[in-house]
Amino acid sequence: MIIAGLKLTQSGGIALINDGKLEFHIEMQKLANNRRYSNFDDLDMLPEIFAEYGYTLADVDQWAIDGWDGSEYGQAAARINGQLVDVQLAPYRETARVPDPCQPGYVGKLSLGGRSTEYASYVHVASHMAAAYSTSPFARRGEPSMVLVWDGGCFPRLYCVSPDGRVEPGGEAFPLIGHTYSMASQYYGPFRRSNKSRTVDDLSVAGKMMAYIALGKPVESVKQVLRELFQKHFEADTASVRAYRARIIGCGSTGEPSHSYVHAYLTEVQERTEKLGVSDEDVLASVHAFLEELLLDRVTAKIRTWKGDEPWNLCFAGGCALNIKWNSALRSHPMIRSLWVPPFPDDSGSAIGTACAHLGSGHGLRPIEWGVRLGPALRPTDPTPEGWTVTACGPKEVARLLHTSGRPVVVLHGRAELGPRALGARSILAPATDPAMKAVLNDVKRREHYRPVAPICLVEHAPEVFEPGTPDPYMLFEHWVRPEWVGRIPAAMHLDGTARLQTVSKADDPNLATILNEYHRLSGIPVLCNTSANLNGSGFFPDVASAAEWGGVDHIWSEGTLYSRSRSGTDE
Repeated sequence: MIIAGLKLTQSGGIALINDGKLEFHIEMQKLANNRRYSNFDDLDMLPEIFAEYGYTLADVDQWAIDGWDGSEYGQAAARINGQLVDVQLAPYRETARVPDPCQPGYVGKLSLGGRSTEYASYVHVASHMAAAYSTSPFARRGEPSMVLVWDGGCFPRLYCVSPDGRVEPGGEAFPLIGHTYSMASQYYGPFRRSNKSRTVDDLSVAGKMMAYIALGKPVESVKQVLRELFQKHFEADTASVRAYRARIIGCGSTGEPSHSYVHAYLTEVQERTEKLGVSDEDVLASVHAFLEELLLDRVTAKIRTWKGDEPWNLCFAGGCALNIKWNSALRSHPMIRSLWVPPFPDDSGSAIGTACAHLGSGHGLRPIEWGVRLGPALRPTDPTPEGWTVTACGPKEVARLLHTSGRPVVVLHGRAELGPRALGARSILAPATDPAMKAVLNDVKRREHYRPVAPICLVEHAPEVFEPGTPDPYMLFEHWVRPEWVGRIPAAMHLDGTARLQTVSKADDPNLATILNEYHRLSGIPVLCNTSANLNGSGFFPDVASAAEWGGVDHIWSEGTLYSRSRSGTDE
């Protein structure tokens, strides 16, 4: 059985599962230096994509398409056979009309490859739920798990998946959309704005805010204001709250006017906090802490009420699962036996999840065979970019170059990573020993000065450098840099002493492991800086030519070849 999963809207892509094995997942944002969060709105590209990986459209037995904003139906537009076509979709989440998220919320037909093709569309929330559980170790071991989905346009929702993959919806944990986190930055700090959002209009702000809050500290008086006004606006037994609950159900920011209600809340928060004389940095840090405490308290209380006091496995997905601090707090909670966050918890994994939902339709979610390096292949670079020279180069030589030059190297190797994090296939690596390196990397990437650079570390050495230093190959949890290492890897540490660690073993990536082992032998440091190789606001570089044209770094290592920028009359 070959199933193709399509995500037409934000962070769109195409995933192919063949007999339970993920063959490829191509995100539009990772092709041709496209903008981040690009839609997949040109289905005429499908034959070419399939052919590159040895398939044709005729090979596909069943098609599934992710749902989108709306309480009754979702809607998207796509180019098919040169014409713009409206595509009917399932709604954002399960409703009275679509009570089972693992059953199609809409079935329709499209013309694909010149043939009328039936497709099933599943609610958008199901794409996160299924992607999380089907790629989890719990599914592989046949264990039950809770699945928490908190996306920007929905309330945090819980699902219980049985050992045979049957899904029991548990409803919401509290009635607040995930975009609330980034919307707070419209009132405080560098992203303050007068034209408040009506729907989500800047998906990059949440990550920047998570970095910015390291400049501040949570303040109890601010958190108390947030608690009181949250109760007033969203949970009190009043006519205004009853109207909110009737009108807003968490079915996507363009499907309902949820932003206006959140802005009413945040406006009153701002009026109250201005009287406290607290800095913007501290207010935003308090917003983060309040939402984290609310998430932990409500989710764990709901699990206890629903299923009892025993700890549970938990999968966490949706855009909010990119928050490494919330992930770490959930992982350490006594009600959570074990936590799984896939490397593509946001909409970048929705095509995979939609295919997984369809694979499990009628008989329960099942594990799939997958790997994190199943994105687009590198585009060939020929001829050599003008102004660059080439030499054969292995991973040990890359380590020596990093050690002796102290300068960054772009690494483009094999197929791209799935999800938003660069994990060594589309990365910039650099020594972490110079405190100025973070500023160097932020400057060349045109990022704010407070933005962190992630450490990449050999898995066997991570516990001696970081706390807890557990294996985290996908850069999705927070770790503290141990005091004795603070002065040794200052470039890989955030302002509050934490780091978004990626651990590497030989099984994860033999080339990266070799680079780190050789760099460790030469320097005594088993850590390097790792940040994404991309144009600002775009997906990963698709080829060496793009990185050379960008020109922010003097060395590019790709497929055993080192590209070095020529410097006539100067020393390298």
